[in-house]
Amino acid sequence: MNFKKTSLQPFGLLIEPLSKGQDVRDLRIEDLRPLFAQYHLVVLRGFSSFSSSDDFSDYCENWGEISLWPFGKVLELVEQKNPEDHIFDHNYVPMHWDGMYRPQVPELQVFSCVSAPRNEQGGRTTFSLTPRVIENASPKLLELWQKVTGVYQRKMEFYDSKTEAPIICKHPHREFSVIRYCELPKSEDESFVNHPNCEFKGLPESMFAEFHQSLTEALYHPDNFYAHQWQTGDVVISDNYSLLHGREAFTSGSSRHLRRVHVLGRPKLDNPHLVYHS
Repeated sequence: MNFKKTSLQPFGLLIEPLSKGQDVRDLRIEDLRPLFAQYHLVVLRGFSSFSSSDDFSDYCENWGEISLWPFGKVLELVEQKNPEDHIFDHNYVPMHWDGMYRPQVPELQVFSCVSAPRNEQGGRTTFSLTPRVIENASPKLLELWQKVTGVYQRKMEFYDSKTEAPIICKHPHREFSVIRYCELPKSEDESFVNHPNCEFKGLPESMFAEFHQSLTEALYHPDNFYAHQWQTGDVVISDNYSLLHGREAFTSGSSRHLRRVHVLGRPKLDNPHLVYHS
């Protein structure tokens, strides 16, 4: 199947059909895998895609074994009326990695955009390429970050868990390091629903402000940061081992509706940082 490839800035790859009517399922996974390994984020845009969540999960099975949640294979990311957690709110979501509170960490996040908000309504999904953050950091900053370990606790509908991870970690299967960090929510934002409990150790208390500020600036630096503006029908495959991701706030009541599936790695990655999970 022929398709058009365009590099996204500062990272990622956009794949579009060369003719109308091409279906996303006609793209061979064996052709996409090396592109995913190279670019860490692949956007499939302009293809015919999925008529239901079952169609979507069937497609994701082609990428590997799906990580099952209590709700099933597919998470419906859509604003809820009285949300009990920020992922179902219209507020921003801080940078984090998925599976940090679960027994196994997925390698891939596969998103399908059922309905996109208008551009001016916000709601972009944000990504930071952490191997590049490390590559671009000064030796002084790397030395600072390497001293820190994050301890995170989170209780929500689907789990009550604690995880403890060094900021700088080796990629589980490749020869480079990545960042594992759950960004602190803005402390003054009282509308943020269900704050995670975050604590950090390894530095004198007086140095943590510099640590958080320097790391946040690096994650959001234009050389390392990509924000995806959704279009209805987009399919995005992202590298959960190497990227951190979050979400910009969006207008309450807008039509933003994503579906998300977690695909486990080959081999599966048992969570090396999990302290407890229930």
